[in-house]
Amino acid sequence: MMFQDNLTAKQNDYAVFLPAISGFYATFIGKQRAGPYVDPARMPAGIQDMEMMNWLNSQQSLFPYRWSLYSGGHANLDLNKPDASEDMVRAREPGTLMLGDSGGFQIAKGLWPGEWRDPNSAEVKQKIADLTAQGISTTVNAKGKTVTVNPLADYLKLIDAAQKKRETVLKWLDGICDYGMTLDIPTWVIHDKKAGAACGISTLQEAVDATKYNNEYWMNNRRGVQNGGMKILNVLQGANHDDADRWYDMMKQYCDPTIYPDTHFNGWSMGGQNMCDVHLVLRRLVALRHDNLLQTGIHDWMHFLGTSKLEWAVLLTVIQRAVRKYVNPNFTISFDCASPFLATANGQVYHHIDLPHNGKWSYRMSPIADNKKYSTDTRSYRDAVLQDGLVDHFDESPISARMQIKDVCIYKPGDLNKIGKEGKTSWDSFSYALLMGHNVWTHIESVQRANREFDAGNYPNMLWYENGDHSKFQDIVDAIFATPDRAESESIIEYYSRYWMDIIGTRGFKGKKALSGRPMFDQFFEIEETSVDSESNDSVQLDESALDQLEQEQE
Repeated sequence: MMFQDNLTAKQNDYAVFLPAISGFYATFIGKQRAGPYVDPARMPAGIQDMEMMNWLNSQQSLFPYRWSLYSGGHANLDLNKPDASEDMVRAREPGTLMLGDSGGFQIAKGLWPGEWRDPNSAEVKQKIADLTAQGISTTVNAKGKTVTVNPLADYLKLIDAAQKKRETVLKWLDGICDYGMTLDIPTWVIHDKKAGAACGISTLQEAVDATKYNNEYWMNNRRGVQNGGMKILNVLQGANHDDADRWYDMMKQYCDPTIYPDTHFNGWSMGGQNMCDVHLVLRRLVALRHDNLLQTGIHDWMHFLGTSKLEWAVLLTVIQRAVRKYVNPNFTISFDCASPFLATANGQVYHHIDLPHNGKWSYRMSPIADNKKYSTDTRSYRDAVLQDGLVDHFDESPISARMQIKDVCIYKPGDLNKIGKEGKTSWDSFSYALLMGHNVWTHIESVQRANREFDAGNYPNMLWYENGDHSKFQDIVDAIFATPDRAESESIIEYYSRYWMDIIGTRGFKGKKALSGRPMFDQFFEIEETSVDSESNDSVQLDESALDQLEQEQE
């Protein structure tokens, strides 16, 4: 009987990590169901069924885990057309939980072209008026052909394109997700001229108004939970405390059942500064409590976007436990990142979970082994990388335990790849899938292990408070929520304001110092630059198009 490392059973009462599923990885799971997408001869001897790598399959997976996130930004949004590459998500097992990201990043980057400002806004109406006055004209193109130019018609197409995308994304979220996010416009676009030009949003007010328009469309056109539709998370943005407060004040109404008794949203998603600044997080939760927007059975879920630091895995668990104890016993915090997938795309393999007491907690990775000399090596993957001195530690996963080194380093000298060329790398595309599966297990295990260590009394340095009254992080958070008095809660938060500044958020944010809305690879990961050999010093990477896809998914 196959041994399973049941990560669902190990989850306990921790904040829930959601692997942000890569379409590249999902394709291997889904297409193998439709036929031999991977040649059976290519499969490792210990992994003869792709479902063993599908953590959403509780019966066949090597490491069942029931929670994940999938983004509409890289999905096939047309649910009327069969798509085997999407089956990992579309045909997932009952009892699993899928959070759908609406794809606001695609809007901000201009990947979903359209006029995304509120079509009823004064700015858009003025644009239409100006283009109407401009009228139709003719011009001669570079080929000497006379063409008609109708700028108004072109602009109206952009408005229509945005509306069509709204409709499609909402139907997709309602069709495949348990929870889905509103279609927000990330406020970092107003600090990035290129991004702002790509989506037509240049001010905070325009981002707010566009998001409010999308929110109202979501509210008025959602399927409804009673009809099998998703629960909706209200995304909170803001690049600093003031902007975040302003955003919250204008968006909180959509979760208020006294204003929208039948169509209100069902929880919260923390973006921008809200997801990485513990000072702001605690302030926001206190405000939600006293605005009666953390009600049991109504607002039971809060998600933190793009959160990868292990210290935040335990930090969010502490907050979740306090809110459950004093406010809402059903409250759950989740957080996601695509680190296991993007790391693999950059040739990085997770090899050690490092949790020193009062030190930096991390999952370590490096470009371990990419050499054609391993193509006939039958040693286990772990034995090979340790015996050859490529790493000092290697934490075995259920996937790596069933792999030989030759299962990853598949190409021999002289072998041609799929495009008929001999490349430098010994990896093929399935090598990436195998290592992604290993990395996913390691990331989930690192999050759960960090929480177990924290409960055993071990601390990461980031949460070790040595000044003043020597209070522990969980005691401070408990005190904030133990009192029913809002002013007292806020006073406690402000008392420890210098402490919050020392807790570094994800994406390099620290305290109130929001430097950038763009993630940076070296801020996400703890990387050991391990020299492998002369041939593989050029870190193995996916082809450019696949890497671009994975980077978009990470965002």
